[in-house]
Amino acid sequence: MEMAELLDGHDAVGLAELVRTDQVKPAELLDAVVARLEERNPVLNAVVSTRLDEAYRDVAAGLPEGPLRGVPFGVKDLECDVAGMASTYGSRLFADNVVDRDGVLASRYRAVGLVLVGKTNTPEFGKNASTEPLLFGPARNPWNTGYSTGGSSGGSAAAVAGGILPAGHANDGGGSIRIPAACCGLFGLKPSRGRVPHDGADGAFASPLSIANAVTRTVRDSAALLDAVAGPLPGDPSLVPAPAGSFLAALAEPPARLRIGFATVSADGVAAHPAAVAAVERTAALLAELGHDVSESAPSWDPAVVTNALRVLMGAATRARIEDRLAALGRDVAVDDLEPMQRFAYDALASVPAAVLTRTLRETELLGRHIAPWFAEFDVWLTPTLGIGVPQLGWMDTTRVETMGNAGQMTWFTSVFNATGLPAASVPAGFDGQGLPVGVQLVGRMGAEATLLRVAAQLEEAAPWPWQAPWPVAARD
Repeated sequence: MEMAELLDGHDAVGLAELVRTDQVKPAELLDAVVARLEERNPVLNAVVSTRLDEAYRDVAAGLPEGPLRGVPFGVKDLECDVAGMASTYGSRLFADNVVDRDGVLASRYRAVGLVLVGKTNTPEFGKNASTEPLLFGPARNPWNTGYSTGGSSGGSAAAVAGGILPAGHANDGGGSIRIPAACCGLFGLKPSRGRVPHDGADGAFASPLSIANAVTRTVRDSAALLDAVAGPLPGDPSLVPAPAGSFLAALAEPPARLRIGFATVSADGVAAHPAAVAAVERTAALLAELGHDVSESAPSWDPAVVTNALRVLMGAATRARIEDRLAALGRDVAVDDLEPMQRFAYDALASVPAAVLTRTLRETELLGRHIAPWFAEFDVWLTPTLGIGVPQLGWMDTTRVETMGNAGQMTWFTSVFNATGLPAASVPAGFDGQGLPVGVQLVGRMGAEATLLRVAAQLEEAAPWPWQAPWPVAARD
């Protein structure tokens, strides 16, 4: 089977089936990915470090007989430690931070048979809605290289949509799975808080807004990858009820008739981009045709509470990480350690008292209690993923502090569900007038990933989307 047919004609689950039935060898899949890396990564800058020799050794030594055995996989260079590789977090301060053991996520990925080939691009500490770090340079959108891949899982999204990898690890603290999925035409599910354990020392108390899963071409790949990493570690402080079975198996049953509300304006009444509005309206009509009860409705919340939660809670966790790194290095912060945007945030958090942190946690918890009753009346909420169109590279330039407000415009519909911990997914829903992808967001009540996956699979069957961008990639301004 030729490389193009392998990587372009099969998703991760499909590739694993080819391996299981001995139609292709894991080494052949790895060969195909290496060839794609050499061809496409210089253009897309999606993968920033590799472990190809080690990957071939992993294959030669024999892979676990897991459900994704032999499938090449990339992990984001943020919150996913891989033994022998640098965990840089996209920051020059951590450029030589080589770790000596796998974290919990890499261990679980290996256990299902995935072949870890390298790390994907991310903005510094994941704190930007576009992937343009000074350490590695910008990831480029496979649909048009002048445009952003979104962030902070933009490297994984570029690798998958660009045909380099069948799927990639991602994580989401304010929209960082869903935003790149929308920008690059992929599916991306942010699980419920507590569904997936945190990697390394950061946990649900230290970093309560972020959680891991993947960006994928298909809904079933996302379900299979969630199966791989879901389940608590002993002592985890935030738990969600275990599903009745695997998430992949849940796709065998269509969703029941659901009550679905939809909206096309932000919580403070700003209308989304016309292409996003059209995508939501189109999807709402399709869901009604599929038998669901669909009506215009939305939960309400104060966007200022969400903005403050991200600023204080994520900022405090990042400041602690920087302080710990500087202590290990035995020095103070230097001028070129941090990008200007992160240096501004680092300095600002120095003066935040403990009482403010406590109040922010309390307000965030109350926000969840305020929104949850809406989901007693509706099963799913449908919104745009992005309130604006895919931005050009440079629109969220981390060397200019004044662009911080631009990044906030990317998270109108996403970040509230990091604050509340509810599951949410971005589903491809067509293209705008410039040929760039548009995504819609599905949100469910706590623990309802299976429902979101079933609805997304229903949409995938009724309105299929292209699995990747054409190659060679367009390069327009």
